[in-house]
Amino acid sequence: MGKNPSELHDERLATTDSAGHRVYLYPEDVKGKWRTRRNYFYNFLIAIYLILPWINIGGKQSILLDIAKREFTIFGATFYGHDAPLLIFFFLGFVFLIGFITSIWGRIWCGWACPQTVFIDAIYSRIEKLIEGPARKRKKLDQAPWNFEKVWKKTLKWTLFILASMHIAHSFIGYFVGARELIDITLHSPSENMPLFVTTWITVLIILFDFAWFKEQFCLIACPYGRFQAVMMDENSVNVIYDYTRGEPRREKGQKKSEHADCIDCFACVKACPTGIDIRRGSQLECIACTNCIDACDDIMNHIGKPEGLIRYDTELALEGKKAKKFSVRNIVYLISLAILLIGFISQVRSVNDLDVVLLRGSKTPFKMVYKGNQKLVVNHFKLDFDYQGNEFSSVYFKIKSARDIKLVTPRNPYPIRKGMTKANVFFRFSPNSLSKGSRVIYLQILKPNGDKRIIKELEVRLVGPIK
Repeated sequence: MGKNPSELHDERLATTDSAGHRVYLYPEDVKGKWRTRRNYFYNFLIAIYLILPWINIGGKQSILLDIAKREFTIFGATFYGHDAPLLIFFFLGFVFLIGFITSIWGRIWCGWACPQTVFIDAIYSRIEKLIEGPARKRKKLDQAPWNFEKVWKKTLKWTLFILASMHIAHSFIGYFVGARELIDITLHSPSENMPLFVTTWITVLIILFDFAWFKEQFCLIACPYGRFQAVMMDENSVNVIYDYTRGEPRREKGQKKSEHADCIDCFACVKACPTGIDIRRGSQLECIACTNCIDACDDIMNHIGKPEGLIRYDTELALEGKKAKKFSVRNIVYLISLAILLIGFISQVRSVNDLDVVLLRGSKTPFKMVYKGNQKLVVNHFKLDFDYQGNEFSSVYFKIKSARDIKLVTPRNPYPIRKGMTKANVFFRFSPNSLSKGSRVIYLQILKPNGDKRIIKELEVRLVGPIK
């Protein structure tokens, strides 16, 4: 351990003491260009999160993941339970996208877009600072005995935490049951929607526990990303980094200005870190690349008349005076994999149809003989089972493809279908002479009933009759 009380232990995290108990962090507030940029970006992300459920595209909520109905709408495109294989493309695509982003920009996801960072930094930390003050006052308040000031401040803080958690949780649930439907549900008794009521409160408690109390512990203990990000990065990856070539040797007590490099060992970067690391020790699993240390260090550099950038976004190669590659083999592999998955996803989406049709022979006997006047005719009966999950049309039109000698008989044509399961009976009537050795294959087309009569499905039908 060093003499400075801000210096971290070499063999344990700043968030634990020698007995393994949690040490609460009180990161110092910072001001600077990166803090301002992140504030704007966080507010933008939160606004999107809150507004998206209220935007309708094509008469449907922009994002609605209705698990109960197995219907998932994403920006106007609707998928159903039987489209589950598409999830393979989605999850693999997400993995390769994160890999690609990490290989180029390091842990930019953690510092700029992860919900854990965004909500804690933009909402919960602001509430804490508003009520309890800056870091030193918060620490002093926590260490003080319980008195009137501590009780009312803690009560107000946790009340606002609960309200914020409720709002975040209800917005989250709105993505699954519908934002407008959720408003209607909340105006009725909880007993009318008890499972949803319980689910919502469980979500509230999880969010409250994580964002208000667990905080940086999630990044240090539970999040898997920090553990495998090291294998996605290399010396070409941009990351928050300390320029040791410019900062070392650091100032020691009693040294003259000419005897040390730019780092004055003020520990401003350590005090500002929300996960309690010293960025000067190099790349670390606990670093979320939040840029707090950059702004803290730049402020000190300005005060001592040194150029900014002792801690900055850069690559390991740049610190060594070498030029980093814009695209390494690793980046290209990620990009090619993403392209393949995107092509596969688009191909699968284009092949997805809202209408599923099953054709089954309807009668116990394969065919029946009937008479129309003096003419002897063969009748084949089939049943159609429609599974329709769309909203585009409410009826379908039947047509036999290129077989004028076969007559199609249906109760109605166009035939009405509803969302879900619909059954229909169709009959094919024809002369025995239309068959070859007692059978014949024809095609039944199912078309949209509108003007263009676009083919939705084409089913193979084997007609049978007497063998001459």
